[in-house]
Amino acid sequence: MTVKHFSVEYDRGNEQGTYSPGDILSGKVTVVTSKEIKVQSFLVRAKGKAKVTWYEQEGQTLVAYCNKKKYFYFEHIILQDKNKGDGSEIIGPGIKIFPFSFVIPSRDMPSSYKGKWGEITYSLRAHLTQSIWLVHKTKTEFPFLTKSEFPFASKSEMIIIGLKEQQHATRISFCGSGKVAMNVTSEKMGLKQGEAMGVSVEVINDSARSVTPKFYLCEKQTFVAQSKRKTQTKDILFGIGDAVPAESSQTVTKVLIIPPYLPATFFNCSLMNLEYKIKVILNVPLRRDSEIKLPLIILQSSPAPLPQKTRRPICFRTLPG
Repeated sequence: MTVKHFSVEYDRGNEQGTYSPGDILSGKVTVVTSKEIKVQSFLVRAKGKAKVTWYEQEGQTLVAYCNKKKYFYFEHIILQDKNKGDGSEIIGPGIKIFPFSFVIPSRDMPSSYKGKWGEITYSLRAHLTQSIWLVHKTKTEFPFLTKSEFPFASKSEMIIIGLKEQQHATRISFCGSGKVAMNVTSEKMGLKQGEAMGVSVEVINDSARSVTPKFYLCEKQTFVAQSKRKTQTKDILFGIGDAVPAESSQTVTKVLIIPPYLPATFFNCSLMNLEYKIKVILNVPLRRDSEIKLPLIILQSSPAPLPQKTRRPICFRTLPG
């Protein structure tokens, strides 16, 4: 093949290599050829979009639920032959670098995200067309961070007020052998990626059985398409307390550490959202477990530098029919 290498890359505008609304997205396309080639068109596209897809069995039919939202779309033409098809533009042999830049719109857009049934992606694509039968394509995705300080505010404005306040909840359960009460407290509702806080449960066990508290971080993904919703939940165990004997009381505290890679809470996308809760369960032998959930907002922290991932160049050859 004459084209030996074809790739598109973005410049690292900051230490983390991320982009946000209002930033200038710049980069380069690299073309390596063994000899001179004729070009019909050569362009770069920048695109931000959200996409949701899942399937459900309805009777004998498999139904697809799909939805898309475009945040921006730009096209930068590097080369275009004057007669639109005569291949009059030339790229000489060797290594050639073609810079480009786009201005990302200054409006609220969600951060990059990949969930169970949908994703929010921001990408660059380069297309080099030599003829109708020979087209080279390459793509890379760039990490995007929202500038919205509270991308979950549409859920409830009151959430913002309570981010640094303690959260409390109480539950009393009755079983055949007596009463069991638990009071759960978390240090605050808002926690940044990588941060830690204590979660405490006071167990008052007036029953004849021992009970064991378990601590979970609950994740809930919600996707919307064609007026239907689909959710994906996951419980992450982060602590198990000692058993509280019958006719006794005890306070147990466990430390919740938010993994740095865990995506932040968001509600600023109409096709999907992501939320979290803290759940404490009292495991009672031979009885249904008693549980309490507290709200939790995971806030975006300064991200660690990300490696740039570029897909392998693709060459399409289409033979005339």
